[in-house]
Amino acid sequence: MRFLTKSMFFLLVSSSAFAQVQEEINPPENIKTIIFRGPTEDQFPVIQLGETMTLEFDDLTAREQDYYYKIIHCDYDWTPSQLLKSQYLSGADNQRIIDYENSYNTLQPYSNYRLTIPNENVQLKVSGNYVLEIYNSYGDLQFSRRFVVYRNAVRVGGTVKRSRDFNFLNEKQVVQFNINTAGFPVVNPKNEIKVAILQNHFWPTALYNIKPQFTIGTELVYKYDQETSFFGGNEYLNFDTKDLRSPTFAISKVEFRDLYHHLLFTNEYRHDVPYTYFPDINGDFVVRTLQGDDVSREAEYSMVHFSLPYSNEIGLDNVYVVGKFNNYQLEEENKMIFNADSGKMELELPIKQGFYNYKYVVERADGSIDPNFVSGDFHFTENNYLILVYYRDFGDMYDSIIGIGSVNSRTISN
Repeated sequence: MRFLTKSMFFLLVSSSAFAQVQEEINPPENIKTIIFRGPTEDQFPVIQLGETMTLEFDDLTAREQDYYYKIIHCDYDWTPSQLLKSQYLSGADNQRIIDYENSYNTLQPYSNYRLTIPNENVQLKVSGNYVLEIYNSYGDLQFSRRFVVYRNAVRVGGTVKRSRDFNFLNEKQVVQFNINTAGFPVVNPKNEIKVAILQNHFWPTALYNIKPQFTIGTELVYKYDQETSFFGGNEYLNFDTKDLRSPTFAISKVEFRDLYHHLLFTNEYRHDVPYTYFPDINGDFVVRTLQGDDVSREAEYSMVHFSLPYSNEIGLDNVYVVGKFNNYQLEEENKMIFNADSGKMELELPIKQGFYNYKYVVERADGSIDPNFVSGDFHFTENNYLILVYYRDFGDMYDSIIGIGSVNSRTISN
């Protein structure tokens, strides 16, 4: 479906009758710039057992508050697994984050926190889905983020093809792949193996519960068309504030008030214009600055101004500015406001210096979400797809991840 309900946009999978789905909780306004990554540059940790991942965030109150972390192991459907903590963790979580420093020589003061896992207090013992939760000293949940841990027990290969559905020939991409289980004992693959497919590490549009179309020896083959298709979207818009004082191709003007203000050029609607390729980082962001050496502590916050022409097609609908920098949240903080004087939808957000991807998302009056109304859908769009392979044998207490695959639509074929 092109349209999502607001609950579908926020809930990453449907709720279970017996256990609460572990959603990603977004932080209060004082917590900004949550960076969560493993060995790669992607802001979603996909790690093998023993590999390191790092969480980093800023608290704009700059009061050196105490924050604590907890780790929850989840099943395929993101409900907590039956494992005890001692079965999936070595050591103990619920520890205070002790690595933090205040910003240095910045107009906007903040405290920067950093957490590495595994550490001297806790290590992970099994693969699967996990949720990392951050609490304040009063025991209030501040935010949570998902990550996955896998074993390399099976091989996954795939490709991205253009949709053969004539209704979406120019708008959709199809992920076709196979799983080679040679050397790994799989007796009943349709019951023991499950997959999840993510576009650009974005959980709300992930595809689940896809059975292998057929098997050839030890190879499970998924050559579907409609069942594994995604809307292509468009390349993300971007801006770069690494130099506080200099406008770039996306910044029309820089002003200094209480903070620096970066006024972006007004964006246009792209759904009805031909697709144009330009490189993006699939919604991600990179903090960087020319004004200091320690990016975590010396990068400045500036007010970034977004604007979009008002359209009759928007009407009374809500428009949001989203990207990985705010975890694609649809909140009052990033909702655009109509300016009668300029005739534009406008928004300003405090954002740490760096290179950022963003897009506009429309929430219709009936509550449905149209993620690509402004940007459009094109089958040419460069997207990355992550394939997660889950395994659960009869009698097992949890879903493990036994392999991953990654394919890109850069080499899309018919």
